[in-house]
Order: sequence, then C-alpha cells, then structure tokens
Amino acid sequence: MDRLRPQLLASLADYSGAKLAKDLTAGVIVAIIALPLSIALALASGVSPEQGLYTAIAAGFVISALGGSTVQIAGPTAAFATIVAGVAARSGMEGLAVATLLAGALLVVMGLLGMGSMIRFIPLTITTGFTAGIAVTILVGQLKDFFGLTYRRSPVETVEKLEEFFAALPGVNLAAVGVGCLALFIQILWPRFFARVPASLVAVLATGALVQLANLPVNTIGDLYTISSSLPRPALPAFRYATVAAVLPDALTIAILAAIESLLSCVVADEMTGQRHNSNMELVAQGLGNAASALFGGIPATGAIARTAANIKNGAVSPVSGMVHSVVLLLVLVLLMPWAALIPMPCIAAILFMVAYNMSGWRSFVSLLRRSPKSDGAVLLLTFFLTVVFDLVVAIGVGLTLACLLFMKRMADEAVVEEWKYVEDPEKADRFKAVPAHVMVYEITGPMFFGAVEKIPHLAAGEKRRVMILRMRSVPALDITALNGLRRLWEECRSRNIRLLFSHLNPQPLSVLEKSGLYAEIGPESFLPNIDEALALAQEL
Repeated sequence: MDRLRPQLLASLADYSGAKLAKDLTAGVIVAIIALPLSIALALASGVSPEQGLYTAIAAGFVISALGGSTVQIAGPTAAFATIVAGVAARSGMEGLAVATLLAGALLVVMGLLGMGSMIRFIPLTITTGFTAGIAVTILVGQLKDFFGLTYRRSPVETVEKLEEFFAALPGVNLAAVGVGCLALFIQILWPRFFARVPASLVAVLATGALVQLANLPVNTIGDLYTISSSLPRPALPAFRYATVAAVLPDALTIAILAAIESLLSCVVADEMTGQRHNSNMELVAQGLGNAASALFGGIPATGAIARTAANIKNGAVSPVSGMVHSVVLLLVLVLLMPWAALIPMPCIAAILFMVAYNMSGWRSFVSLLRRSPKSDGAVLLLTFFLTVVFDLVVAIGVGLTLACLLFMKRMADEAVVEEWKYVEDPEKADRFKAVPAHVMVYEITGPMFFGAVEKIPHLAAGEKRRVMILRMRSVPALDITALNGLRRLWEECRSRNIRLLFSHLNPQPLSVLEKSGLYAEIGPESFLPNIDEALALAQEL
C-alpha cells in the first residue's frame, strides 16, 4: 500500500556508500546532541535518567525505520514533560506505560484512517499558547535544582511548585546557582564560536569537572538517582480497567500532542530539504515507536524539531541517520552511562532552561497578540493560562471549544440574506435584474448552517406577492439545521399558495436537498440553473 510505505524503502532504492558516510556522520553528531537532552528531559518528566535514553533508542529507531519522513529524529521532548510527570505521580510507572501504549494505538489508528492531514485544523493560537505554557511549566519545574533548594513537599502542579519555591528561597545554595549560571553562559556563548560541538555537552563536561575538582556542595544526578547501564527487558504492563480509565484522557492528549509535534517537525524538515513527507505513515510510525518505548521502559516520544534540524544541517540524506543516532545512544547506555552520575543537577536545570526558552516561541506569542483579532488573542491567552495553571488536557479541550465557537460565529456573520428591489434607474439596469411586482428575490451568501439558520426569511403577514426566488449561487454548504429552515419556509409558502423557486444551487446544497427528499417534494421544475431562468419562470407564473 503506497500511501503507508515507509520512507526508508524509497531511500534504500538508490542508496550508496557516499550516502552512508553522510548518514553516519549526521547520526553520530545528533546522538551527541541528544545524549544530555534525553537525560535532562527524563528527569524533567519525573523518571530515571536512563529512561530518556531508552526512549531515544527504542522509539527513535522504530520511527526512523518506519516513518514517513526522510530525516526525522524522534525521542523524548519537552512537550511531554509535564504530562509524563503528572501521570507518573498519579498512576506510577505502570500507569505511564499503559498511557503510552494507548497513545501509540491511537496514533496508529489515526494514521490508518488517513488523519495525517487533519492536523492543520488545530489553530495556530492553540499550538502557540500551549507550547508557551509548557515552556513556563518546564522552567518553573527546574527552579528547585538551579537554586539548590530543598522542598518540604513534592508538588506536581506548577502553581504549587511556585509556592514551594518562594517558601524555600531563603535556603538558596550559591554554589548551585554559580554552576547553573556557568552552564547557561556556556550554552549561550559557545555556539557563537564553536557551532559544530553541542553546547549542552560542553556544559555537562565543564560543570561536572568543576563540581568534582572543587568539591562543591552541589547535588549531582548520582546523589538523587540510581544510574543503571543495563539494557531494559521488554515487559507488557497489566491492563486493568481502573488504570485504563484513569490514564485514558492523558493517552489522548499524548497522542494528539505527538501527532502535532511530529508533523510540525516533518513540515520544518520538508522546508529545509525540499522533500515531502507522508503524514499518515508518520503517524503509524509514531504509534509503533511509542509502543516500543513503553515496552522497553521508556516514556512518550515524538519528532524533535531541533534534533531533526541538526540532522539535516549535518548532512543526513535518509532515515539511516536516525537509526544510527539510536545505535550510538545504545552504545553510550551500555559503556558510559555510569558517568552520568557526575552531572550536576543545576547543569541539567540550565539545559532545560534553554530548552524552555527555545520552545517558548515568545516572539510568535507577542506577534500573535499584537496582530490577531481580539478573539484569537483571547484563545491564545486562555490556552496559555490553562496550560500553566491546570494541565494540557484542559487547555486543549477549552481552547479548541472556544476556537470552534468563535469560528462558527464568524461564519454565521458571513452568511447574509438580502432581498432584491426593483430598480427603475436605466443607468443601473446593466447591474441589477428587474424584479416583477409579484416576485420576491432573496440572495443568500455564505455557508448556511445552524449558526446562520435564523437568517432564512419568513413570510410577512399579509404578503401579496405570489412567487419567492432563493438565489443560492454563493452558498457553498448547507447543513441539516439550515435544511429544516428551508423546509419551514417551503411549508409557509405552500400554505399561502406562494410558489418557491431556487436559483443556481451548488453541488453540496443540492445533494443535501436530494438526500432529504425535499427536492422531490418541491419538484425538480422549481430548481433553475440561473437567475434569468428563475425570473422568466416567475414572470410566466
């Protein structure tokens, strides 16, 4: 089935040694970039460091091998951090595995149903709002480690974390702040001079060496977590009804977010390479990749825009580069993972600060607020606020509902019904049709749906004219509520012996009338191809 054909098969058709060399180089470099990010994002998600690598290895390999993009790199991303942390806190690791598997199944179904193109129906205001909100939640979640604080409780919600932060702030660890600031400076300044070497890796090495050599009182990963370099064994979690019911809303959110972020990453990759991805195949691969991640102890994964862009810039030409990236991370897990215990926690916090800044899109956020209509700005701010104060499930649900209501109001406002008047001015005769005295002509413009049904005309009391023409050449669509409005108008006309004629129906409204039986009831002779024929028939009547 061509529409669900992995891009790897097409890429291998003309593969060569030169292309392999490019993919090997890009894969190794992207793995170096992904290493500290995978560990940092795992910690931000409330799971152990190695689980970030499990995700990048299992999901990254499967998604590259089966995906619909040539250069997509998948793994843990910041967008999932707060969701994963919440699920892990409420339902434990088994609940998280169930949620990830369910999300994977939903993604596969979405791909098989051809829903890859439907992602464009998510408004920009919502994606910008929840992305900025996620960035804020990540930043707030890392304040504890950046300032070396000790919390009395272990809060999950962002507002509670802020309360704990300010309560614990008098106990700030200046050594931790210094290490965190050094990591920030390295990540900001290093790329300006040595762009080919990942700044986050340099920050990890520099701060780790500083803490160990100077014996600074700063927590490292090893102080807070037990590091494992063993390979995970595949295990299927127990699917209990209570667990599935508890995590199903989170699974739906994970699936939607994975679809949005992965397809956005594919679009960015297409713009950089001039190629075109297969969105439905990508969704299927994302689903299978998330299932693999859950089975091997990982967390949800999706296409990572920054890592995908780095893959392209370093010469990747096929999905082999993404597979190489996963294999390199597997070698790091087996051979070098114990050294991750020396990474200072303020450095991890600083890396996530940069991740939050880069994903926040604050320039787009401000631009949308300034240039968008007030209603769109309200959707943006509400989605942002709900993401920060509550969670992504509430934010997406409320944001989409409000956006749909506003869209329907705009469409209803676009629907116009105007009555023609007889024009005697000879200078206007070429632009206006003459309406006989016994005829009413109403021009309907815009989609006729439940939001605009009240604009369908009513007969005035004592109406003496004997023919009504509805000119509908500018009506692209008709729904069942508007159809009932037309039936009501026809019944009014029939009861008062007024002939109802239709002029220039478009295919969709005509199809709705035919399927409902109203077309046959009114009679095919009452449907005319244009206004001239409708007026001519009205004149005869």
